[in-house]
Amino acid sequence: MTTANAQGIDLGVPVRAEEAFDEAVIDQWLKARKPELYGCPEVTQFTGGASNWTYRLAYPNGDFILRRPPQGTKAESAHNMGREFAIQQALKPQFSKVPDMVDYCSDTALIGTDFYVMERMPGIIPRKNLPRSVQLSESQVQGLCKNMLDTLIQLHQVDIETAGLAHLGKGSGFVARQVSGWNGRYKKARTWHVPRANNLMQWLEDNMPSTEQLCMTHNDFRFDNLVLNAQDPTEIQAVLDWELAT
Repeated sequence: MTTANAQGIDLGVPVRAEEAFDEAVIDQWLKARKPELYGCPEVTQFTGGASNWTYRLAYPNGDFILRRPPQGTKAESAHNMGREFAIQQALKPQFSKVPDMVDYCSDTALIGTDFYVMERMPGIIPRKNLPRSVQLSESQVQGLCKNMLDTLIQLHQVDIETAGLAHLGKGSGFVARQVSGWNGRYKKARTWHVPRANNLMQWLEDNMPSTEQLCMTHNDFRFDNLVLNAQDPTEIQAVLDWELAT
């Protein structure tokens, strides 16, 4: 559980000993990119989310988030910090609900892994439950849900060619790949006591749309990956966790 202030804004908790890093090394690295910073950072850790580890670096005159992969053996395509950083940096000019990126570090000698740092966008992150200090009326909840959908629509309207993000996808044929792939996996995994579903699979193949539009998608778009305005919790300030975006 994270520590929150009176407004319900997550402040993090003390860093777990086994997940700590050399704060002096990060301080030096960050000040090389943000020379206006002074003092030492107060480092806390956010416990929400299990995929990548997330820390807050709070300076007297600056507030940042550090993201890094977990320790241990990882799947080859998972926890790609460089990819997550690049996606957000490319999105920012067209999609304002992305934090400002500071820099990505591929040098694993610094803290034992690659990582990136971005500006922190303070606000309320609606996890399993909203903070007790946040009380929303029925109409406010409805407004929040509509704003969430509007935010997803805004993301889908990003010009992926202008943003330089078209390379993330495999191009046209998305529906065909999905139908073919899932039909094939079903056939291979099917056991004797489940239906063959041949008619269903054939229907899917026969009714695929003939046209499609490629767009940016988040792939983990849910409430606890949003940052809400503490003054108006129906307003979405930022979208976090772009690891699965494509």
